[in-house]
Amino acid sequence: MLTFKRALVLLLAILIAGCNFQPVKQQTAEKLSTPPDVKYETLAKAKEIDETPTKQQQISVEQIAKLTPKQDVWLVIRDDLELDTHVDHVWVKSKLNWFAKNQEYMDRVSDRAHPYLYHIVSRLKERNMPLDLALLPIVESAYQPFAYSHAHASGIWQFISATGKRYGLKQNWWYDGRRDIVAATEAALDYLEMLHGRFNGNWLHALAAYNSGEGNVERAIRRNKRAKKPTDFWHLRLPRETRGYVPSLLAVAELLKNSSKYNILFKRIPNTPYFDQIDVGSQIDLATVAELSGLSMEEVYTLNPGFNRWATDPDGPHRILVPIERSSAFKQKLATIPSANRVQWTRHTIKEGESLGVIARKYKTSISAIKSANKLRSNLIRAGHSLLIPKSKLDDKAYTLSADARKFRGLKKTGDGTRYVYTVRRGDNLWDIGRHYGVSVKQMTQWNGISRKSILRPGQKLVVWVEDDEANENNIVKVANQSTDMDSYTVKSGDSLWLIARRFDIHVKDLVKWNNLNKKKPLQPGQTLIVRPAVSGA
Repeated sequence: MLTFKRALVLLLAILIAGCNFQPVKQQTAEKLSTPPDVKYETLAKAKEIDETPTKQQQISVEQIAKLTPKQDVWLVIRDDLELDTHVDHVWVKSKLNWFAKNQEYMDRVSDRAHPYLYHIVSRLKERNMPLDLALLPIVESAYQPFAYSHAHASGIWQFISATGKRYGLKQNWWYDGRRDIVAATEAALDYLEMLHGRFNGNWLHALAAYNSGEGNVERAIRRNKRAKKPTDFWHLRLPRETRGYVPSLLAVAELLKNSSKYNILFKRIPNTPYFDQIDVGSQIDLATVAELSGLSMEEVYTLNPGFNRWATDPDGPHRILVPIERSSAFKQKLATIPSANRVQWTRHTIKEGESLGVIARKYKTSISAIKSANKLRSNLIRAGHSLLIPKSKLDDKAYTLSADARKFRGLKKTGDGTRYVYTVRRGDNLWDIGRHYGVSVKQMTQWNGISRKSILRPGQKLVVWVEDDEANENNIVKVANQSTDMDSYTVKSGDSLWLIARRFDIHVKDLVKWNNLNKKKPLQPGQTLIVRPAVSGA
């Protein structure tokens, strides 16, 4: 009996020791496949952050600590952060947990932000707006100038087409102001300033509205008021994406404020202007810009991501950004080239059956550019006549970040001609890949039979489906309606009324009304919806 009791005591001691045993944290390079603005962890999964830096990072933190705000624009932001980060809220903790484990991701963000961050911070200061907002493009696009979401939002500030137009961002075949660093930054700050006023100075409400639309946030506030519930951001019933969006921004701010505590570094970005804005006064071939500035074609496009094609828009803007140290030489060389020689020209003899559209596609230009160059008032042309056509200086392949080149960059076409294969590179994640090709993480996982948590490995092959017709990027068709037109949209897999309403900057209630829908009945792929009704007398 005594032996049995001793055995029982020994067994209990082992069990208690096992309960108190904490496994050593594995040092692996594994990362989640999507950053926190796309991956929404449940509250139960929020974990405490390991706050013990490695020896190597302790040294780096000490080196960074010796810098002053005059030397590093990240420190300028850090010393002027205004928003309460709500660091004890479990949603913010969840986001902090992700960022703290992904130094490589933050390094890529810093590299991308390098040319733009000083300008954005300067504009925020001039407008007396919180410098916290300079962190917003991290959440929106990871500072990718060519980011293009599956909801058709574009640029570092992720404007959808309708909102961009509302804030003066020109969008056509040649140019997309949503990607123009200078123009889009002004539009984003205008929009945020308007939202801040509309929500009575509440920045969390304004940020939520920037993500999901002011109507969604206002309706959520009204619902809570009727139910006598608090109306602060944390108590509002908002779309899932928005519930993760605002905490992500607050987590980045907290991370910057206490980077050594969270064992993360923000790569230094000098607190000096990176680029100069030069008005060239007329259309110019980007190959000529590269030649005059001494920049590579990729550097030209990275500073001027608003340009879709091989040249600037004939009708402007004619603003070119070049690194400030190259500005003077660029201006001097530009002055020696007459406006007429900044774009090459060719003479085309019109053949039987040709239209302006056919000719424009052949020469990689637009109908409006041909009409302008030839002073045409209509699209009517006659066989045998000749047209003066603006023509690119170099072959298509030279314009490495034009819209056509970007669309399929890194993809290998498969035999069926519609499916593409992407080869994973070191540091890739599903969110970055999806943003580049304008597809969602959900689509990527479905196409490839993987989960959001899957670890991507260099050399891994991923299937990507890309829409071939850029003109139909919103899948809109014109529908005849007696003497007027209306815009319609064909529902795709994964669509919802909210997503479609956000895409076209309209209200869900209008979609329901125009299409006589039952909100409780799910949409069906292939279903056609009116997204803008016919206008009488249009």
